[in-house]
Amino acid sequence: MSDISDMEKKIKQEFQVSPVPSSVKPITYDEKLCIGCNRCVQVCQCDILFPAEQKGEHPIVMYPGECYYCGACVMVCPNPGAITLKHPLMNRAKFVPVK
Repeated sequence: MSDISDMEKKIKQEFQVSPVPSSVKPITYDEKLCIGCNRCVQVCQCDILFPAEQKGEHPIVMYPGECYYCGACVMVCPNPGAITLKHPLMNRAKFVPVK
């Protein structure tokens, strides 16, 4: 068993990703309010958020088309208003009162 763990320690893997272009922008950050704590990255169920390269900057929305719109990132954020979740137009409901 120790031979396997020694081999795993010797193997170093690096991954490179780049943001996927998308017409939807489910999550937007207010750069003035976001402190770069990355809590939203840790709680994201879809793994669409990646920590920024610079400490203190807002995370990168890597795969916006895969967002579940669950709102977990907004709820875990310590600064209200730092993250805005915008549902697609077709998911927004408008109720009209019946006369």
